[in-house]
Amino acid sequence: MVVHLLVFLLSCRIQVGAQMKLSPETLTVLRGEEARFTCSPNTQWTAMVWLLDGTVALTISKLHGVLPSTNTNVTAEKSQISKDSWVFVLKSTERNNQGQVTCDLQDFDRKTASLFVQEKGSVKVFGDNKLAFQGQSVLFECQAVGWYPEPRLQWQVNDRKVSQGEYNISSEESGKSLFTVSSNLSVTAAKSSYVCCLASVSALPTPLKSSVRLTVVAEVVQEGDDCTVPLAVTASLSALLLLLLLCICTVLCYRQRRQAKPSPQAAIWFDQSEVGKRSVAEVTAGEVNLGYSSEGPTDADYNELIMTTHSQKDFASFRKAPDVVHCSSLSVHSESQEEENYKNIKRITTV
Repeated sequence: MVVHLLVFLLSCRIQVGAQMKLSPETLTVLRGEEARFTCSPNTQWTAMVWLLDGTVALTISKLHGVLPSTNTNVTAEKSQISKDSWVFVLKSTERNNQGQVTCDLQDFDRKTASLFVQEKGSVKVFGDNKLAFQGQSVLFECQAVGWYPEPRLQWQVNDRKVSQGEYNISSEESGKSLFTVSSNLSVTAAKSSYVCCLASVSALPTPLKSSVRLTVVAEVVQEGDDCTVPLAVTASLSALLLLLLLCICTVLCYRQRRQAKPSPQAAIWFDQSEVGKRSVAEVTAGEVNLGYSSEGPTDADYNELIMTTHSQKDFASFRKAPDVVHCSSLSVHSESQEEENYKNIKRITTV
């Protein structure tokens, strides 16, 4: 009878234990992040004890709630899923917190989960942006420092993953159990692109990235029969030459017009010189005065007279000397009368 009672009590204990749940069973966080575990008894309990690697970290009383603890880095709060469930919170995880996390229901059962704390370091591609000729081999070096555990290193060229067989990786561990990973990648310059180095651990949602720009000199895009780039270059050069030719023609035409058009002073001088060269007969509307004598006014007098008439722009105001009628037949006058007529004619001409 006693044996049957013990078997019954043991089966009840196993059934109660089967109803207890601790989640998650495994948790990985980065150092400094918060770690949260939920314990769901689903049965009557009196006290819930949380342990970190076998050491009591926090005690929760069903009657009084969270009891004071000497560890200020831990706390607990009621779960929103079930009123009997409690969430154990490790505020800021450290490397020494890595290990076993246990929820112990006094006099009933306990559950244990695993906590892993990882370290996020830095990643850097050495050197600045690089310039290379097409077809030239360019070496890139990347280093990830201060990681735990050993990080996964990956290269990308223009967001395209590079096969692991195309680069080498070396790793070393420091005294603080932190890893440093180095890698070299050789890239053949085909076209301008971004070369990126990525480092990550499982707890990191997005890998850390470092990148540099590779610029290829004399880059030529050859995709099928695409001649867009050569045509664009040719069109640009043609437009530039046409513009230069147009500018030269404009300058030459302007200079030619300037040379062909005399200045106002030159025009006045030319007018005066031409008028000065004209004979008296031309000034007097083409009627020849036979009484003209070389002993008359000088060239200066004529120039002064012509300038006066030119400024007035009215040849009608010029007093013409009366015309002299010359007869072809010689009159039988005395020489004295001819001299007197000649003198009279001379006086009339100089008026």
